[in-house]
Amino acid sequence: MNLHLLVIDDEKNIREGLAEHLREDGYNVTCAENGDEGWEIFNNEDIDLVITDLKMPGLSGEELMKRILAASPGFPIIILTGHGTIDIAVTAMRQGAWDFLSKPVDIDHLSLKIKRALHTRELYIQHRRMAEELESKKQFKSIIGNSRSLRDIFDTIKKAAATKASILITGESGVGKELVADAIHELSTRKTMPLVKLHCAALSASLLESELFGHEKGAFTGAVAQRKGRFELASGGTLFLDEIGEIDQNIQIKLLRVLQEKKFERVGGEKTIEVDVRIIAATNKDLKAEIEKGNFREDLYFRLNVVNIHMPPLRERKDDIPLLAAAFLKEFASENGKSINAIHEKVRSRLYAYDWPGNIRELRNCIESAVVMCQSDVITVDDLPPAFRSVSDDGWITIKLGSNMAECEKTIIQETLSYCKGNKSKAATTLDIGRKTLIRKLSDYDLNGGD
Repeated sequence: MNLHLLVIDDEKNIREGLAEHLREDGYNVTCAENGDEGWEIFNNEDIDLVITDLKMPGLSGEELMKRILAASPGFPIIILTGHGTIDIAVTAMRQGAWDFLSKPVDIDHLSLKIKRALHTRELYIQHRRMAEELESKKQFKSIIGNSRSLRDIFDTIKKAAATKASILITGESGVGKELVADAIHELSTRKTMPLVKLHCAALSASLLESELFGHEKGAFTGAVAQRKGRFELASGGTLFLDEIGEIDQNIQIKLLRVLQEKKFERVGGEKTIEVDVRIIAATNKDLKAEIEKGNFREDLYFRLNVVNIHMPPLRERKDDIPLLAAAFLKEFASENGKSINAIHEKVRSRLYAYDWPGNIRELRNCIESAVVMCQSDVITVDDLPPAFRSVSDDGWITIKLGSNMAECEKTIIQETLSYCKGNKSKAATTLDIGRKTLIRKLSDYDLNGGD
């Protein structure tokens, strides 16, 4: 794709002459006769470099440069200077212009400056992308995985974190909902303020009310002093309410009021307290089903579920198992002072074959147990907890590292056909290819198979 240059000069002969020469160099060139027109083109077209005169009617080249650099820091701008504008050009260089040339313009000299400027710009963009990628990995360092579903979740977290919207995280126990809450808070504008957490299922209704809203001295037996609740403690920051589906109707009503009005009273108190708190809630329950049963308020659900993030169970993101297992192995080997640096292939097959009802928490416990039992530098099947030793790894294909694509495809087709007991139609469906395509590939790889 040709790079797009913008030439701005109020002298027609100069701008059209430059444009003609630059087009001969292979660039796509757009011209503007003044700064205002140039600014409009810059905002509406994909421009890679700007060449502009300094002295023009209306918006000057200097003011145009300031606008462009404010909108796109580091953008390459080459200034054209006439007689008496050298000092202004030098000032423009200090303010961020890439370079300047005196009129009449030396085309060869200009071409060289353009190439250098565009090359530097490309390096700048590459560096910024790498920095963003590294920052992204840093931001989500506690959430391990690279599956498609997890990348989609990362994208949602980035978009939602900077807002004030309430977020509902759903998913089975052990999938990492709390880690998502941590990531949202760290990426938000509230990251310097408190992140307060409360596990709602661990408390009775009366204790939960006191934990949430606080209480006054003498509000109930044992209330020997005034106490601030989690809402007050989290003011200015984030409040994470885990297992929100477990709270009773009375607490739901009071919670709804705080979400709507951002105010409440302590238990036993009359003073109304205003707070600024961002709510992140999590549940392993189907709240829509709980609404139908009359156990959860629909209006509260809508208040909490402004943004929904669903964490899939581990059995639906098995591509992440190697990364998770490697991270847990490194953690527990270091914690237990062991030099274990690998997981045997047969262990990996069993980890893939297992259904993981306890999700990531169960995998973590499995690897910790295996590290404790391991007496060598490689975790084997014998080191696994009993429940995993008996897992059948049938239905999984092992491909040797170093195999080329043709060898991989041949192995996959052969093993899938065997798994389908020679039924070509079933094998083609499993592989998501046409039956004729399968038959052709069987012939290409000299494989036998029949219905």
